[in-house]
Amino acid sequence: MSKTIVVDTSVLISALISSKGLSRKLLRLCLESVHKPLISNALFNEYEAVSRRASILDACPLSTAEIRTLLEAFYSTCQWVPVYYLWRPNVPDEGDNFLIELALAGNASHIITNNIKDLSKTELNFPCLQIVTPATFLEK
Repeated sequence: MSKTIVVDTSVLISALISSKGLSRKLLRLCLESVHKPLISNALFNEYEAVSRRASILDACPLSTAEIRTLLEAFYSTCQWVPVYYLWRPNVPDEGDNFLIELALAGNASHIITNNIKDLSKTELNFPCLQIVTPATFLEK
């Protein structure tokens, strides 16, 4: 069953670095249109900045051109969602609030992340939104 999801940068980068694993499997499912990833300007900018870090490029088996091609293919499957309001769910890392705001604006069912601890402690509760790892998401 297709789900509307937000793919955290940690998952996207894990998929780039490792040719195997659940992050890569999730990315593949998005590329095959099994799931619909959401993206916003803030998430796009974060994907772009992190994927260009020297430490990521050194760890990635793909060339810069291959990374660019993969990211462009992924972006083409994403639904761009404008976020006009700020919920400020107030997670411990203020920089992660935009993920929850994007999920709410796009009516996502899940945020897929490797940083569960950082996103699960919000001051506001959103029962319709699940924050899970790639492993938990793919088990269902």
